[in-house]
Amino acid sequence: MTFTGAVAGFLVPGLGIYLRGRTFWGQVAFLSYGFLALLFFAGFGYPIGNFAFGLMLAIHATGFVYYCSPALQQEEFGGRLLFSLLALIAVGLLVYLPIRHAILLRLWIPLRFNGQVVVVQRRFPPGAIQRGDWIVYKLGNDSSLWNTGGGHGSVQVRSGLGLAPVLAVAGDRVMFSTNAFTVNGISHPLLPHMPQSGEVAVPGKNWFIWPSYSISGNGDENAISSMMLHLALVSEKDYLGKPYQRWLWRRQTIP
Repeated sequence: MTFTGAVAGFLVPGLGIYLRGRTFWGQVAFLSYGFLALLFFAGFGYPIGNFAFGLMLAIHATGFVYYCSPALQQEEFGGRLLFSLLALIAVGLLVYLPIRHAILLRLWIPLRFNGQVVVVQRRFPPGAIQRGDWIVYKLGNDSSLWNTGGGHGSVQVRSGLGLAPVLAVAGDRVMFSTNAFTVNGISHPLLPHMPQSGEVAVPGKNWFIWPSYSISGNGDENAISSMMLHLALVSEKDYLGKPYQRWLWRRQTIP
């Protein structure tokens, strides 16, 4: 064993097997890991993707433990088992957890809506969002509503995530009437619980997105419309990303 070999085996999945002289099984580990990585991204957000991720972690930790096998020859079975468990935990916490965090924070996030998984691109700039684009955002545009839930009249709203099209962008004017609403004079059919009068000017760094909620109980329609109108102005700070139209070879269906 060498320090460089141990560090390399810890950081590179399957490399420890190769460095120990098992060339064929090292190549098998590399190929298996590559196949599982493809399966993980193809099934991103689905159980099969999570299963592939677990096997990737297992291959990685196994390669490192195998490289360290000369140092474990004199250990009892319990000591070798404990070392293997600690290696698995260390690889998971020091390698895979930071990678997972970076992927979800900066690249992609899989979200489940109505039984379907939608992969969202985190790096799509909010300034490039146009009318008609579907986006994912935090429901609620103030911290107290988002963190603890809030009330408006007789209506209580639970925090969550929204997936909906942008109806109007900053600078647009939205007007409501009995049978329709207009965006800069262009008419559209009323959506559920929209008010039947009034208007809204969309401020800077905001979008107008009509939320979709499952409503239970008997509430005052005016209170519901008022709260929905409050939630319809979505700030850029609540923006999470824009769904891909296709994820690898799979066309994404927006629920």
